[in-house]
Amino acid sequence: MYINVIGAGLAGCEAAMQIASFGADVHLYEMKPAKRTPAHHTDYFGELVCSNSLKAMRTESAAGLLKEEMRRLDSFLMKCADKCRVPAGGALAVDRDEFSRLVTEGIKSNQKIKIISEEITQIPDDAVTIIATGPLTSEPLAESIKQKFGNSLSFFDAAAPIVTSNSIDMNYAFCASRYGKGDGDDYINCPMNKAEYEVFYNELLSAERAPLHDFDVNNPKVYEGCMPVEVMAQRGEGTLRFGPMKPVGLTDPKTCRRPWAVLQLRKENSTGSMYNLVGFQTNLKFPEQKRVFSLIPALHSADFVRYGVMHRNTFLDSPRILNSDYSVKENKKLFFAGQITGVEGYMESAASGIIAGINACRVSENKDTVILPKDTMIGALSEYISDYSVKKFQPMGANFGILPELENRPRDKKERGAAYSQRALKSLDKFITEILML
Repeated sequence: MYINVIGAGLAGCEAAMQIASFGADVHLYEMKPAKRTPAHHTDYFGELVCSNSLKAMRTESAAGLLKEEMRRLDSFLMKCADKCRVPAGGALAVDRDEFSRLVTEGIKSNQKIKIISEEITQIPDDAVTIIATGPLTSEPLAESIKQKFGNSLSFFDAAAPIVTSNSIDMNYAFCASRYGKGDGDDYINCPMNKAEYEVFYNELLSAERAPLHDFDVNNPKVYEGCMPVEVMAQRGEGTLRFGPMKPVGLTDPKTCRRPWAVLQLRKENSTGSMYNLVGFQTNLKFPEQKRVFSLIPALHSADFVRYGVMHRNTFLDSPRILNSDYSVKENKKLFFAGQITGVEGYMESAASGIIAGINACRVSENKDTVILPKDTMIGALSEYISDYSVKKFQPMGANFGILPELENRPRDKKERGAAYSQRALKSLDKFITEILML
């Protein structure tokens, strides 16, 4: 007996390792290296295609709570992430290549997982199956899914550029974390005064964008969490200063004052040889990225080792298709996991893989599937993607707004986050002990 997992991204790898941990055999299908999507650059499994940040670490935050829940569910990817952390203030960021290398090694060394390098073009029916092909599912399989389930929604998201560290002019930059979090120097900050910012802003607005080679090119939907910086700028001159270029919590040691605007750079790898332009996802043409972003004083001679790109993401109309255990309503032996279900974010995708993997095992053993409590972050996400009352379904990441309200809701935001997290972890521990371990 075996279980199929289609796709070796974050959700697929997490699902495969969960299944293997329960003693079941896995057939893991991955079309790389023979074929890649437009967003992928390596042949590694679990490749991070956008940012290298896995968001906040504090368990009192929604993103931090999600990761702590994953750890308590024995998440394979969290173990990999913790081994290759790079400084990022209060966030968990990883060395991108090292992370994917650890994921790949872990999958390939597991004796219960058989890797099949093959593109799947039709939904398999030979065994219990998890489809975790991601938001860039290959066209043949996407067409097969569309024929079976009808409507799917599409939106565009983008990745930010990466520059070499030795090309950053530190005469115009300083090291610090916002509000002194982390080690205090986790980010390189590129400050701008008002005049510099205005020049940059106007050039950004007029810069030429790359064409979107897709059916939705004339009216693309752009996911808010990956909004291209040039699209964000169209909302007004102050938008960037209250968004990715906000200067709050930072003081320029050269002026002893808060800058007018700041671009933060975050380490891409453990050696610190490459830095990511934080929040600067873009769809500008490559020469335009070089021209416009070099207007930021610290980047006037920056060497761009990767330019930002924009690509199409596709996800299911999950409330009409999926149950909260990630199984298909009309076929309990077929599961979906990852961003194709409408969970938004690296760890959100991986968490869905955990639950799909657990439940695929249970179905294969003729056991009832399990659903995490709604007051946990993972349980709340699975509840959201399967909530039939949601009519205009859009991707959702971890946030406290999807959790049930607290009985005694603290007014202080930090205390409220701590209360949500304490309740969630207590509920999860009880679930693991009383239900999952049976």
